Amino acid sequence: MARVSAKSVRLVTTSGPITPLHAVAHSYSMTQSHHIHDHDHSDGAAHDEACAIAHGDLPIPSTHRRLVAVFASPVAFELAHFAAHVGFVVVVLDPDAARSAGRLPRVSTVADALLDDRTDFVFTDHDRPELGDLLAEVLRGSPRWVGVMGSPRHTGPHVAALQARGFADADIARVHRPIGLDIGSRSPAEIAVATVAGLIADRSGRSGGFYQAPPPEVS
Repeated sequence: MARVSAKSVRLVTTSGPITPLHAVAHSYSMTQSHHIHDHDHSDGAAHDEACAIAHGDLPIPSTHRRLVAVFASPVAFELAHFAAHVGFVVVVLDPDAARSAGRLPRVSTVADALLDDRTDFVFTDHDRPELGDLLAEVLRGSPRWVGVMGSPRHTGPHVAALQARGFADADIARVHRPIGLDIGSRSPAEIAVATVAGLIADRSGRSGGFYQAPPPEVS
C-alpha cells in the first residue's frame, strides 16, 4: 500500500467529490460577493485573517490538521465528510481489505498513515480484534491526539489490550475515551460532529463549551 501524500488527497463521499478547500472557499466567496458585513471594519480589522476566514474570503489553514479515522465504519465516513470541510486532511486506516472505505483515501498500516505530531487518530470501532495492535503501534509513535470511541459507562476494551502488551498506566491514559464534546450524540453524524468540534477545540486550547462574553465594564 502506498503512502498517502497530504498534498494529493482529495476526498470523495457518497454525496460527491469534496474539492480542495481553497477552491471551496474561492467558490463561496465568489457566490457571496454581494454579502454586506454587519460590523464595522474602520479600525483595520478587514485585514484580520480570522475575520477573512469567517467571511469566506480566505480558506481554512490546513497545513497542520490531519485526521486518521481508524476502521472503515459509518462514523469514519461521517468524520471524513465533516473534517474535510474544516481543513483536515483525512485518511481511513483499515487493515482488512474486505471492508470497503468507499472512495475515501485509504491505507492499511499505521506507517502508511504518516503518523506525526500534527495527526489525530480516532478509532471508530472498539470491537474490532485489531484494536490492540493498531493502538499499540500508534502509542509507540508521537501522534498529536488519540481517542477510542465508546461509552464512558464501561471500561474500554483498549485498556486490557494495552496492559497485555506491556503499556504503563501513563501511556494508556493518553488514549481519550469517550471522544468528542458532550452534546448527547447518538448517530454516526452526531458523533462525528462532536468529535471534529472537540478536536478543533483541543487544537485551539479551548474548552469546547458555549462562548461566554466578558461582562460589560461598569463606568
